[in-house]
Amino acid sequence: MRQTLTVGDFSRATHLSVKTLRHYHQVGLLEPDEIDPDTGYRHYGPEQIPTAQVIRRLRDLDLPLAEIKAVLAAPDATARGEVIATHLDRLEVKLAHTRSAIESLRNLLQRPAAASIEHRTVPPCPAMAVTAAVDRADLLPWWQGALGELHAAVLAQGLEPTGPPGGLYASELFQDDHGRATVFVPVEGPVRPIGRVEPLLVPAAELAVITHHGPLDDADLTYGELGAYTVRHEISVAGPLREYYVRDARNSPDPSEWITEIGWPIFRAEHAPPG
Repeated sequence: MRQTLTVGDFSRATHLSVKTLRHYHQVGLLEPDEIDPDTGYRHYGPEQIPTAQVIRRLRDLDLPLAEIKAVLAAPDATARGEVIATHLDRLEVKLAHTRSAIESLRNLLQRPAAASIEHRTVPPCPAMAVTAAVDRADLLPWWQGALGELHAAVLAQGLEPTGPPGGLYASELFQDDHGRATVFVPVEGPVRPIGRVEPLLVPAAELAVITHHGPLDDADLTYGELGAYTVRHEISVAGPLREYYVRDARNSPDPSEWITEIGWPIFRAEHAPPG
């Protein structure tokens, strides 16, 4: 008579609970070798123990049941490897998202000390520019492409930059997730329009300016510092927010070394205390 294990003994041998074994039976992942027609008791063969151990190990690695079934049904090691590699890729993407979320949470909990705010009066400035209505979600790739196009046009037209490149961003871009954005390079000399590139006189402005160090992905924290300061201490006026890219990808491939000046339009009213 062929020897089999009761579900209890099979559970102890494989470290899979009776409840789990019942579920695996129901979904067709690990079916009992025998089922008593009178009592309904399940019995498993000793040769099923290695299969159960494989299933338990793969579940410990978060492989979904459907993919475990595909691994067990695979005709050879290469096919099994392809299923596992697909799961590995998915885990790596999830891990990258988790690491990004952890870093963002740390930045929120370890907010930088209050940064110094500079007041600056900016005169009008001739420049070469690219302007478009942009979705906020597309802003960073659009910015990278437009700025690269501008630097190429400056070089092609033999113009001399007179300052760091910058950007003008309408309030609607932040409030409505869609709005007008402009990137520009201040230049000396006539600008010939070509493609998206056009001449622009960057308007004068009075600004409260803060310096952001590092990648633009977390510039929202620095914007928050500047906005909080402006609400408390300045008269905020309508007008685009302004950025100056003092040090960017053209100066260093390491985003942690980038330096961006962020300007908030204000109406300055200063008063010197009596001596």
